[in-house]
Amino acid sequence: MTEKAISPLRQRLIDDMTIRKLGPKTQAGYIRAVKNFAAFLGRSPDQANVEDIRRYQLHLASSGLGIPSVNAAMTALRFFFKVTLRRGDVTEDIVFAREPRRLPVVLSPEEVAQLLAAAPSLKYQAALCASPTTPAAIATARSARPSQPRNGLPSGKPSCCPCRIITSCSLCRH
Repeated sequence: MTEKAISPLRQRLIDDMTIRKLGPKTQAGYIRAVKNFAAFLGRSPDQANVEDIRRYQLHLASSGLGIPSVNAAMTALRFFFKVTLRRGDVTEDIVFAREPRRLPVVLSPEEVAQLLAAAPSLKYQAALCASPTTPAAIATARSARPSQPRNGLPSGKPSCCPCRIITSCSLCRH
């Protein structure tokens, strides 16, 4: 069995990650990121400066790599410079890209009506009317029992109706 020679710098990086109990996949990702950075530089990464890191980040961003992948590479380089090389001055200028916020999909009143009509029972319809962010409303919806159903809809508004928090609910007709 032959063993590959590991450079002292890589061994120190592995030791630093092991001491901090980083997971195997995190370690592999950090090693890969530092290796790719060294390949980009064409020299040992311990000789890099702030401008080299900036150029590498621009290279990653322009190559079509996703924002999370670019940020993961920058996190690895920050660890490498700050912990392994103890060069915190270089890491101060590492910037992380922000992922643009996406607007949530808002259903039209017709789509909401179709969703409610597709629910198999009144219990599921009531659950769909409840706010999904409140566990108490969901628990109430699960235990809701209509009093004297009329045409599949409850007559009146039972006190346990989860729709009391909604200003207008087609199930309770209020």
